[in-house]
Amino acid sequence: VQLQASGGGLVQAGGSLRLSCAASGRTFSAYPVGWFRQAPGKEREFVAASNWGGTSTIYADSVKGRFTISRDNAKNTVYLQMNSLKPEDTAVYYCAARQGAIASIHLKQKVEYDYWGQGTLVTVSS
Repeated sequence: VQLQASGGGLVQAGGSLRLSCAASGRTFSAYPVGWFRQAPGKEREFVAASNWGGTSTIYADSVKGRFTISRDNAKNTVYLQMNSLKPEDTAVYYCAARQGAIASIHLKQKVEYDYWGQGTLVTVSS
């Protein structure tokens, strides 16, 4: 599976962006997926994740209520809708996917993912 993230850019605080992650591979629809981010000088951190069907999602506390993860398996694409953006949301955002289902709580861990996209930069100005 190859993942291609896009949709990043520069936005003012309070604004919105939608990130996309396009995947290759016929079995992508069976894979749990996640979004992570890495700010300069910081470790990569969990943002949001979804099971294969999009019926179970989990979020980091810092984005809960502002970000929404969704997926369109017919298009092999995962989205991250980001609203009410804050300067502290500035980071490179990565999408990831794993083979095989696990409990949602485990999708917060980077080590649980088998495939990673190249990242897309989101910059939120104050």
